[in-house]
Amino acid sequence: MGWSELKHLSVTLEDDGKVALLRLEHGKANEMGIDEVDDFARLARLLDDADGPRTLITWSERRSRKGTPIFISGANVSERQGWSTERVKEHVRWQRQVLAMLRQAPVFHVAVVNGVALGWGTEYLLTADYRLACDDARFGLPETNLGILPGAGGTSELWSHVGLAQALRLGMTGERIDADEAWRIGLVQERVGDVAAGVARARELARLVGLRSPTAVAAFKRAVLASVGRPPSLRAEEEARAYEHCVDTGEAAIGRSAFRKIVAGGSAPWGPRKPWSPLN
Repeated sequence: MGWSELKHLSVTLEDDGKVALLRLEHGKANEMGIDEVDDFARLARLLDDADGPRTLITWSERRSRKGTPIFISGANVSERQGWSTERVKEHVRWQRQVLAMLRQAPVFHVAVVNGVALGWGTEYLLTADYRLACDDARFGLPETNLGILPGAGGTSELWSHVGLAQALRLGMTGERIDADEAWRIGLVQERVGDVAAGVARARELARLVGLRSPTAVAAFKRAVLASVGRPPSLRAEEEARAYEHCVDTGEAAIGRSAFRKIVAGGSAPWGPRKPWSPLN
């Protein structure tokens, strides 16, 4: 499977394949339907490849006919007309699984949000490691007004990012919040003026990631995520196993031999990313 198989997502590779740029430009309003979710599953598998990119940057410059900027307007609910109850439930379970796959991808995922990120749009942000909000960013979870609830992470995962009270507020009231409020409650980590500034900041973060061992970076992310909710003894064991993976794969030796070059701001001749998995 190659990058050309992504038919509904616009992804380009830069910096010798180290950076994947995902520009959201699909459907009427960047809504998420069957085709897009299937492409996201393919994307997750491509990111997991040993020779895959080290950073993923997601952003959108899309605008509605009225000029409203759009990040992701939500799920494509209209395509579900005529679906059986079972098919709806299976599809939403698939969405949830795909976003979980993206969350675990061994890359540094930066999302630059400009415009509305509603429902699925807000939930998609939970797959990112770092989130930047532009001046025009707007966030919200409208699902309970449609007789459902956020089903792709907004119910199970959002609270761990913004706290229980804020998650309940967003999900139960459907209140939309702006970029400053999203930054205040921790939904995003930085504020930027516009998309250009956001993408520039994301590219700088990608440059820093690209200097480092892809094996060490990936193992670090996996170990951090695996530590969430576990007792201290298991967290320490995951850290030890991830560290020893870097030693066993030879990356630590490469780092030692290239120490002077690294201190001077250069990069060592790292090997390809070698996967590491936490304990079950």
